[in-house]
Amino acid sequence: MGSVTSPAPLEIEHTESAEEVFAVPEPDVPWVTIVHNDPVNLMSYVTYVFQSYFGYTKDKATKLMLDVHHKGRAVVSSGTREEMERDVQAMHGYGLWATLQHDRK
Repeated sequence: MGSVTSPAPLEIEHTESAEEVFAVPEPDVPWVTIVHNDPVNLMSYVTYVFQSYFGYTKDKATKLMLDVHHKGRAVVSSGTREEMERDVQAMHGYGLWATLQHDRK
Protein backbone atom coordinates (compact mmCIF):
# COMPACT_ATOMS: atom_id res chain seq x y z
CA MET A 1 0.00 0.00 0.00
CA GLY A 2 1.30 3.42 -0.85
CA SER A 3 1.55 6.14 1.72
CA VAL A 4 -0.83 9.04 1.61
CA THR A 5 0.56 12.42 2.38
CA SER A 6 -1.45 15.41 3.35
CA PRO A 7 -0.33 18.94 2.87
CA ALA A 8 1.22 20.67 5.84
CA PRO A 9 -1.24 22.97 7.64
CA LEU A 10 -1.05 26.54 6.55
CA GLU A 11 -0.01 29.12 9.08
CA ILE A 12 -1.73 32.41 8.54
CA GLU A 13 -0.16 35.43 10.09
CA HIS A 14 -2.56 38.14 11.17
CA THR A 15 -1.20 41.63 10.83
CA GLU A 16 -3.00 44.45 12.52
CA SER A 17 -4.36 47.23 10.40
CA ALA A 18 -3.73 50.85 11.29
CA GLU A 19 -7.34 51.07 12.49
CA GLU A 20 -6.81 48.20 14.94
CA VAL A 21 -3.51 49.57 16.22
CA PHE A 22 -4.79 53.09 16.84
CA ALA A 23 -8.37 52.30 17.84
CA VAL A 24 -9.32 53.68 21.22
CA PRO A 25 -11.38 51.17 23.15
CA GLU A 26 -14.92 52.35 23.82
CA PRO A 27 -15.36 53.05 27.52
CA ASP A 28 -17.93 51.09 29.45
CA VAL A 29 -21.12 53.02 28.95
CA PRO A 30 -22.97 53.18 32.25
CA TRP A 31 -26.64 52.42 32.58
CA VAL A 32 -29.13 54.86 34.07
CA THR A 33 -32.47 54.57 35.84
CA ILE A 34 -35.08 57.01 34.58
CA VAL A 35 -38.24 57.86 36.50
CA HIS A 36 -41.10 59.10 34.33
CA ASN A 37 -43.96 61.43 35.18
CA ASP A 38 -47.29 59.86 35.94
CA PRO A 39 -50.71 61.26 36.86
CA VAL A 40 -51.01 59.13 40.01
CA ASN A 41 -48.24 59.88 42.51
CA LEU A 42 -48.05 63.09 44.52
CA MET A 43 -44.91 65.19 44.19
CA SER A 44 -44.29 64.88 47.93
CA TYR A 45 -44.44 61.09 47.64
CA VAL A 46 -41.94 61.01 44.76
CA THR A 47 -39.60 63.22 46.80
CA TYR A 48 -40.01 60.85 49.76
CA VAL A 49 -39.16 57.82 47.58
CA PHE A 50 -35.99 59.46 46.24
CA GLN A 51 -34.90 60.35 49.78
CA SER A 52 -35.70 57.01 51.37
CA TYR A 53 -34.48 54.66 48.61
CA PHE A 54 -31.50 56.56 47.19
CA GLY A 55 -30.60 58.46 50.36
CA TYR A 56 -30.73 61.80 48.56
CA THR A 57 -30.96 65.04 50.48
CA LYS A 58 -34.33 66.77 50.47
CA ASP A 59 -32.95 69.41 48.05
CA LYS A 60 -31.63 66.83 45.57
CA ALA A 61 -34.77 64.69 45.82
CA THR A 62 -36.93 67.78 45.26
CA LYS A 63 -34.88 68.84 42.23
CA LEU A 64 -35.21 65.37 40.67
CA MET A 65 -38.94 65.29 41.43
CA LEU A 66 -39.36 68.69 39.74
CA ASP A 67 -37.48 67.38 36.68
CA VAL A 68 -39.87 64.44 36.56
CA HIS A 69 -42.84 66.80 36.94
CA HIS A 70 -41.77 69.51 34.48
CA LYS A 71 -39.60 67.62 31.98
CA GLY A 72 -41.51 64.35 32.14
CA ARG A 73 -38.53 62.33 33.36
CA ALA A 74 -35.32 62.41 35.37
CA VAL A 75 -32.21 60.27 35.62
CA VAL A 76 -32.16 59.21 39.26
CA SER A 77 -29.21 56.79 39.35
CA SER A 78 -26.42 55.35 37.22
CA GLY A 79 -24.22 52.28 37.38
CA THR A 80 -24.05 48.76 36.07
CA ARG A 81 -26.97 47.18 34.30
CA GLU A 82 -27.62 44.89 37.26
CA GLU A 83 -27.70 47.82 39.70
CA MET A 84 -30.08 49.76 37.46
CA GLU A 85 -32.36 46.75 37.06
CA ARG A 86 -32.51 46.61 40.86
CA ASP A 87 -33.31 50.35 41.08
CA VAL A 88 -36.03 50.06 38.41
CA GLN A 89 -37.62 47.17 40.30
CA ALA A 90 -37.48 49.19 43.52
CA MET A 91 -39.17 52.17 41.84
CA HIS A 92 -41.88 49.83 40.54
CA GLY A 93 -42.27 48.54 44.09
CA TYR A 94 -42.97 52.12 45.19
CA GLY A 95 -45.50 52.49 42.38
CA LEU A 96 -43.36 54.77 40.19
CA TRP A 97 -42.92 54.35 36.45
CA ALA A 98 -39.21 53.73 35.81
CA THR A 99 -37.04 52.37 33.01
CA LEU A 100 -33.33 51.79 32.40
CA GLN A 101 -31.16 52.57 29.40
CA HIS A 102 -27.58 53.12 28.34
CA ASP A 103 -26.29 56.56 29.20
CA ARG A 104 -25.15 57.88 25.81
CA LYS A 105 -23.50 61.06 27.04
